[in-house]
Amino acid sequence: MFDFSAFFAQYGNLFLQGTVDTLIMTCVATILAYVIGIPLGILLVVTSPNGLRPNRIVSTIVGWIVNIGRSVPFIILLVALIPFTRFIVGTSLGVPGAVVPLVVTAAPFAARMVEQSLEETDGGLVEAAQSFGASNWQIVWKVYLKETLPSLVRGAAITFVTLFGYSAMAGTVGAGGLGDIAIRYGYQRFQTDVMIFAVLLCVVLVIVFQAVGDVAARKIDKRRR
Repeated sequence: MFDFSAFFAQYGNLFLQGTVDTLIMTCVATILAYVIGIPLGILLVVTSPNGLRPNRIVSTIVGWIVNIGRSVPFIILLVALIPFTRFIVGTSLGVPGAVVPLVVTAAPFAARMVEQSLEETDGGLVEAAQSFGASNWQIVWKVYLKETLPSLVRGAAITFVTLFGYSAMAGTVGAGGLGDIAIRYGYQRFQTDVMIFAVLLCVVLVIVFQAVGDVAARKIDKRRR
């Protein structure tokens, strides 16, 4: 029979540190990805043919940048960015070394999520704001972002879950976290119990954060009140 007390006595601190590392790298990467992704998403919408300031050249260039960023597999990007990561944070290992490639791979994804959310805005609201003399910036801030906030929150939750999975891949290059534990202890040392527990812990955390994102989106969605 499996001895839970002995298991947690031996690996409890390891899993606690791994969980903290995973949450830190994922949360920080999600926040920074949206710091970059929101302006890019706004730019895509505003410069689109039906946007507030149509600009085919800008829209095409930004679209290509976003598409190229999304098309590179994360595991390849993780290795290719090692010199850049070392230049930015001084190391390619641990949580700091994982945040940089996570942000680079997530920013284009976040930009597309933001773009899709903003495109859900009712065109009538935009026209009404324009008829009242609102500037483009006021329309972006008070119409686009305000009206689509629930969708943006759901998109952030999806991005977090996606990065959570990527953080496990980062364990292959010594980034730490639950992925590193699953690889070093579960796979390389053939400790099946550690592997199973790491997977179950990841599943639970993903479910919890997805549920939190859904609840937060419903709370701020005025259309459901």
